[in-house]
Amino acid sequence: MCDQPSSRRPRPPPGCPAHAGPAEAVGDTGHSAAVPMYGPEFAADPHGTYARMRATHGPIAPVELTPGVYASLVTSYPLGLEILRDTERFAKDPRGWRAMQDGSVGPDNPVAPMMMYRPNALFCDGEAHARLRGAITDSLDRVDPHALSEYVERSAETLIDAFASRGEADLIIEYASVLPLLVFNQLFGARPADGPKLVETMMKLFDSGEEAAAANDALLHWISGLLVDKRKQLSADVTSWLIAHPSQLTDDELMQQMILLMAAGTDPQQNLIANALRLLLSDDRFAGELSGGSMPVEDALDEVLWNDPPMANYGTRFPRYDCDVAGVRLRKGEPVLISYAAANHEAAMASDRRSGNRAHLAWSAGAHRCPAERPARVIASVAIERLLDRLPDMELAVPVERLTWRTGPFARALAALPVRFPAQAVAAHEPFAAPTSEPVRFDETSGVSQWNPVPSSSTPPAATSPERQPESPQAARRRLLSFLTAWWRGQ
Repeated sequence: MCDQPSSRRPRPPPGCPAHAGPAEAVGDTGHSAAVPMYGPEFAADPHGTYARMRATHGPIAPVELTPGVYASLVTSYPLGLEILRDTERFAKDPRGWRAMQDGSVGPDNPVAPMMMYRPNALFCDGEAHARLRGAITDSLDRVDPHALSEYVERSAETLIDAFASRGEADLIIEYASVLPLLVFNQLFGARPADGPKLVETMMKLFDSGEEAAAANDALLHWISGLLVDKRKQLSADVTSWLIAHPSQLTDDELMQQMILLMAAGTDPQQNLIANALRLLLSDDRFAGELSGGSMPVEDALDEVLWNDPPMANYGTRFPRYDCDVAGVRLRKGEPVLISYAAANHEAAMASDRRSGNRAHLAWSAGAHRCPAERPARVIASVAIERLLDRLPDMELAVPVERLTWRTGPFARALAALPVRFPAQAVAAHEPFAAPTSEPVRFDETSGVSQWNPVPSSSTPPAATSPERQPESPQAARRRLLSFLTAWWRGQ
């Protein structure tokens, strides 16, 4: 039931939650009832918070995303699905966000980068969205999953080699956060030698420290240079397919769609890999199968996507006009987020989550459903399988209850994932070969990308290195970057 401009609200029918009186508007109590979604308490037990929200507020709760930034959070599966699919009442374009318009939330606010307008497919509606999304989906659909799987496996081997001889690692810093970047370097058709620099740039960007601004400039420069190179010679890669797409994207549009792909495919992909590894290494249901030689990785991924999806709360929408939804008055221009994690947990159909049930909302739904579900699952499953195959005796270095989660309202992300395992001798490998695909044409015979990694050659195994004391995250990153740079130079 919505108040459209110049229309009168009809009397609610019997049985409507609003029949007893006006719907309660989120924020009518001066935000005093808003539930904080930041800090270690929420990060430690989000499902407990969601349960308390339902008990107190029903399927829509007033929340505080960060101090002073308020929204409504939908914790109901049916209602979340309804809103995600409803393009008439709810807009994805955030330029109508009231708090941003009146200046109470500025672009430097911690949650603004995830919610403010950018000229890409995620933040557009209607024809603009269809045009930009079409270019993305058409380009991603051309990626050969078998070639992608092979490249992920090769990248995984490279990263495992960097820590296998030590007998310990932080799988966030040294594996899950780096692997998607190496894959993107290849998907975008960049020079193989650019891989270590891209990893270093993105690490600085994700750290949000003093070097973040310079890293953002470096990323834009990298993408701009890649577009210049690809316009000179198209190849079988996502960048070339975006350039040659019939939608004729401008350079700025191309850059924005590539940034969107990278943002959506790095941190969430890292969380999917890490959360599934945590489950496989700590849950007795999976441990027995692992010790028996079976690796139920796909089951673990489905379990994570139901219970701890990489993006736990997102799907931001903005009411186009005041709406009464489930007895709550949602105001025009005030953000509504969907809790994928809470909605999935509530859904009755999730009772058997390990049997291939994929009706969860982890990929969102409706017009803005994630277009990269297939490659994301390929990357995660191959990354996990290769790691467990190389290090079958790997175990958590701390009890699972001592693992900590990053704070923040949107992602379900581990801060670290320390593991230990019997140290391995590591053989040296040749660097990747540069892509050799012919230029791409958009016709019936152009085919899909075919990457041809050069088979690796090995030298006699190096001596197993002695045990080392645990190192800091900064030291681990420096060592990893040094390893990658040397590896790509063929040393």
